[in-house]
Formats: sequence, structure tokens, C-alpha cells
Amino acid sequence: MPEGDVVAIGAPPTASARPAPKRRGYGVLAVLLGLTLSMLDQVIVGTALPTIVGELGGLKELSWVVTAYLVASAAVIPIWGKLSDLYGRRGTFITAIVVFLVGSLLSGLAQSMTQIIAFRALQGLGSAGLMVGTFTLIGHLATGPADRIRMQTMIGIVMPLAMGTGPMLGGLLTEHVGWRWSFFINIPLCLVALAASAVGIPRSPRRPKVRIDLLGSVQLTGGIVALTLLLSWAGTRYSWDSAPIIGLGVAAVVLLASLPLVERRAVEPILPSRLFHTRDFTLAQVLGLLVGAGLLGALVYFPQYLQQALDVSPTTSGLLLLPFLIGMIIMELVVARLVVRTGPLRLYPVVGAIVAVAGVLLLLLLGTGTGLVAATLLPLLAGLGIGVLMQSSLIISFACQTDQRNLGAASGMINLFRAVGGSLGVALLGSLYTSRLEHVLTSRLGAKDGHALAAASGQSTPADIRALPAQIREAFQAAVVAGLHSVVIGMAVIAVLALVTSFFLRRRLIIPGQPGQPGQPGQPGQPGRPRGSRDRNDAPFTPNAG
Repeated sequence: MPEGDVVAIGAPPTASARPAPKRRGYGVLAVLLGLTLSMLDQVIVGTALPTIVGELGGLKELSWVVTAYLVASAAVIPIWGKLSDLYGRRGTFITAIVVFLVGSLLSGLAQSMTQIIAFRALQGLGSAGLMVGTFTLIGHLATGPADRIRMQTMIGIVMPLAMGTGPMLGGLLTEHVGWRWSFFINIPLCLVALAASAVGIPRSPRRPKVRIDLLGSVQLTGGIVALTLLLSWAGTRYSWDSAPIIGLGVAAVVLLASLPLVERRAVEPILPSRLFHTRDFTLAQVLGLLVGAGLLGALVYFPQYLQQALDVSPTTSGLLLLPFLIGMIIMELVVARLVVRTGPLRLYPVVGAIVAVAGVLLLLLLGTGTGLVAATLLPLLAGLGIGVLMQSSLIISFACQTDQRNLGAASGMINLFRAVGGSLGVALLGSLYTSRLEHVLTSRLGAKDGHALAAASGQSTPADIRALPAQIREAFQAAVVAGLHSVVIGMAVIAVLALVTSFFLRRRLIIPGQPGQPGQPGQPGQPGRPRGSRDRNDAPFTPNAG
């Protein structure tokens, strides 16, 4: 999600330029490769999931191939930032590349769902370091504010490209050389990034007094994992009133509810309370969490429908996802430019949420007889709405931080909440999907045959499904559609929650030096407020639209 469009805000315009580090081009290449790897592996696995599950077994664990990556990434985002201060940005970034490389290699060699979930978690640990390293190294490599903006522009191009090409690349590799190459392809890229980092990133001074909030990190991770397991297992593996589910619920409540108390006592907390001094920043993080949940749900379960219900190849399913992703990317760029010309920021998330609700509900029209053109275009409106929500929540988050020292921490919070939302959303929507799939199969084929087919589907590739007898195949495809519809309803509820949240936003955008801007000190245009006054939610902010 393109933080690169706005993260350069607040760069002092009068800051003096400094000499470029030696071989800086290699350092920029390393940063762009690291960011590409981090973003690519969030989405490349989506089109490969049906084949992965079919070969390794375990339909009920499907969501965890994505969730493990996101949970691990979310848990250590703040820690990587501290480690870069403690041990230097260059060494920390190189370490993150190595961790990601090892995780990719092991994921490609995995022989069971348990193994691939564990190795995807290792990948997620490295991915968080790559993401954090990208934004911390911008200031380290840039020679001044203008150069920082140029680097942000490159990042703003690379991030959507990685997200847009990921599903198609995953489908191509899965279809022609095998799903394992969705992970093996990272190895040469990591090796190039390692060499470029060693040559092009200069050493940075350390801060020996940095303290890492290990207790807060462990507690946050435990709470997220407990809540994710609860949403994934409740009603499928265990009943809602079973001891494991009740235990997970108690653990999640205790760990997350007591986290603010622990963080207030921490010297350098992973969730700094100073960032949440305005209501708008807090609400923007809620929006980010909801957007992460809905976006990852679409990217994980829409390929399942395309490959299993419409019988398209992994490559084609990746291509069919492009309009959804392109619509999302276009609106992110459009919103980044429009906010410079208009004042009320709250307008954008409200409009984006309304469009997202309408777009998600359109997906209920998808069925077993849907043509490929309709299957391609129907998700477009949802992509447009999600793109508006993503960018507007990001801009609001940075607009709330008038202290330049908070920008890095704010960036970490944005990534953290989106990753948490993605992990929780994929788990919850996955539970809805498998539960509905089994219910439809048992109702159409009987309890015995239905449960048998549901269990067998966890070890069936799309090719195996095509080989089923016509009647059984039709029942299975109808069950897949029903499972997708349950996911769509869950996404619609998430979009409605985003809409309700948007109505509570108050932030207005002030463009320094723009005459007549509502809320601009000393300018007309805001009746009922004295000239020169400023609302506590009005803060100077200029987004970089890339």
C-alpha cells in the first residue's frame, strides 16, 4: 500500500543538500528490490493457493499461509525500527534480506501445510524488516528534500507495480514451473539486493541507548495470534462454546486489554501513546485495519472461485485480478493529487466506503455460469473504493503528526494496523468460506458424501476437481460459489464498518500558502471562527502525490 505517495511530507523545505553517498545507485537498487520482495509476497501466493492446498492438503489451513506471513510481519515492525537505530540501518537491512531469503527457500521446500505456514511466518519476519528498512533508508540515502521526493516517487511506482503483477506472476509460475517457484524466485532477487546493499548503503551511526519493548511486542503478538486462531477455528474446527475457543477468547481479551497499561510503563513503547493524541489518527488506524481485512480477503478467496468454480488456469486468474488491483492503484494516485486542491479530508473515506460497499455487494452476482468478462469487471468498483479508503486513511494519519519526529513511528503504526487487519480478516473470512462450503456440500450430496468431498477438496488441485464426475463437480462448484458469497457478505460488513468509522472523522487539510483555504490562518472561508484561529484538528500538511 503506497506509503511512498505521502511519507515524504514534513521534510524541511529549507534543509541543505549533502553530498551523495558513494555508489548510491546500488543502495537505491537494494531498497527498491527489498520493497518489491516485501510487497510481492503479500499477493503472489494468492493464485498459487489452490494448487498448494491441493498438493500439501489442509483446506482449513489455507488462510494461515497468508495469515502467518501477516501476523509475523505485524508483530515485529516496531522492533525492526529499533534494531536499525541500535545496530545501524545497513546491517539491519542486510539481516532482513537474509531472513527473508531463508524463509523463501524453506517455503519452496515445504512438504506439509504446517511447514509452509511456519516458513511463511519466517518470511514475514524478514518482510517487516524490508518494509521498515525501505523508509528509514530513504533519509539515509537522499541528498536533500528534492532528492527525497524523487526517491518517494520511485517507491510510489514500485509498490503498486509489485501488487499489480504479483497475482499474475504467481499464476504463471504455478502453471508452468510449479507453485514452489513463487518462493524460489525470491532467491536471485535477494542475492542481488544483498550485493547492492553491501556496496551502496553506507554505514550509519548507532544509538546505544535505544531500548526495545520486548514485553509489549510479545504481548501484542500473543494477543493477535490468539484472536486470529479464535476467528479461524470457531465454528469450524471447534464449536463456539468449546474450551479451546473460550480459552483463546480469554487470552486475547486479557493480552490486548492490558497492553495499554504495559505500554504506558515502557520507556520506548511499540505503540507510542503520543501518536494517538487526536481522534482522527486513531480512526484512521481503524480504517487501515478494516481495509487490510477486506483487501486480503479478496486477494485470497477470489482466485479460489476463479480456478475452482470457473475452471480457469492460475495464470488467467491472475490476469482477471488486474482490473481490481489497477482500479485500486489508480484511485490511490488520484486521491493523493485531489487532496491538495480540496479541504475536507473526511469526504474521501466516506465516498470510498460507499463505493466499496456497493462494489462488494456486486460480487454477489458471481456464480458458476458467470462469463470471464463479467468476472473481470464486477470486482472493479470494489477496487476503486478500497483504493480511496487506503490512500485517504494514510494521508489523514500523516496529517495528524505535526511533529517531524513522529513520522517514522506513524508509518510503523499504519503498516502494523493494516497487517493486523489482513491477518484477522483472512482468518475470519476463511472460517466463513470453509463453513459454508461444507454446509452446501452436505446439503446437496448428503452428510457422508458431502463431508468426504469437503475433506478431499483440501487435497485436490484444480486439475483433480476437473476430473470429478459431472454431478459431483457441479455440486462442488456450487459450494465454492456459496463459500465466496459468504466471504463477500463478510467483506460488505467490513466496508459498512469503514463507512460508519468515516463519519466520525473531522480532519481538514490546510495547504500552506494556498489563499482562501478553509481553516487557513488569517484567511476567509470558515464562518464562525475568528481570523487566524485554528481548529485543534487542523494541521499544516502537504502530501507528495508521487
